[in-house]
Amino acid sequence: MTDLLHSPRQFAGKQYLFASDFDKTLSFNDSGYVLSELLGIPLEEFERKATGMANLNLVQQGGELTYLLLHDPEFHSRVRRDHLYEAGRRIRLKKDIDLLYEWLYSGIDGHQFDFYVISAAPVEVIRAALEGVIPSDHIFGTEFRYHASGEIDTITQGVAGYGKVAVLDRLQAELKIAANRIVYVGDGSSDIHVMLHVNQRDGFTIAVSEARHIAQIAKRTVLSSSALAVLVPILEEIAGWDRSRIRALFEDRGLLIQEWEKVQTDWLTFSNGRAGERAGKAESESTAVASSSR
Repeated sequence: MTDLLHSPRQFAGKQYLFASDFDKTLSFNDSGYVLSELLGIPLEEFERKATGMANLNLVQQGGELTYLLLHDPEFHSRVRRDHLYEAGRRIRLKKDIDLLYEWLYSGIDGHQFDFYVISAAPVEVIRAALEGVIPSDHIFGTEFRYHASGEIDTITQGVAGYGKVAVLDRLQAELKIAANRIVYVGDGSSDIHVMLHVNQRDGFTIAVSEARHIAQIAKRTVLSSSALAVLVPILEEIAGWDRSRIRALFEDRGLLIQEWEKVQTDWLTFSNGRAGERAGKAESESTAVASSSR
C-alpha cells in the first residue's frame, strides 16, 4: 500500500471525486469517545456534554468535540496534540479500507476515483488512524493552532456542517471534476449539508447508517462492517453493473459476498385524528417502521 500511495497515476476514462466522512463511516467509534477513554473522562460525561450542545444547537452538527477541546475546562486543560494522535491509533477501523482505496485508485471499468476523507474530527486523529492507508494530504479535518506546550490555542480550520461543503467545493475546483461526478459517503447529521449539496448538483450520495435523517437524503444506503460495501451502489448506479457481475468481481479478487439483502424502509407516524374532539384527553401518538423486500 505504501508504494501505491506515492506512485504516479495515469488517468484514463471517467474521473470521479470520492469523499467520505470518518467517524462511524470508516470507523466503528466516535473520536470523542476514544479520546475521552484515553484521558480517563467517563464516556457518559462526554455524551452528556455533546448531546446537550446538539440539543441546544450550540454548534454545527459534528462540531461538538471541537467545542469541548476549545472551551470545556476538563477537555481543554488535559488534551495535548500527542493525545489526538494516540486516540487515532486506538480507533477501530472498518475492514478493507485499504482495498477500497486500492480499487478506487486503480479504477473499475473505466471509472477512476480520487479518494478523500472530509471529517469534523481533529485531523491528527484521522491521519493517525489511516496512516499507511490514505495519503495524509487526502485527509481534511478540524485543524488547531497549538502552544509550545502542546496545548490547543485556537482553531484554524473547521470542517463541521457546511464546512464540509467548502472543502468539497475546493477539491472539485482543484481536481477539475464535474459536479455530477462527485460521490459522498456519510453516516450522520453532520453530513446533511454536504449530501444535500451533492444531490442538488446531480452527484451521488451513500449513507452507511439507517439513521432516518440521513437515510432519507442519501440516494442509496448500504450497511456492512466492510468499507468495500460502498462499491456495490457505485457499481450499480454509476457503472451500470448487475448483481451477478458485481458478485463475480468480488469473487475474482478472493472475496465472497455471503449475504446481500435489499430492503426498502418506510417511516410512518400516526396520530389520533379524534384526539382534538375529546376535551381533557391528551393526544396519543405512535410510530411504526415498516420494512419490505424490494
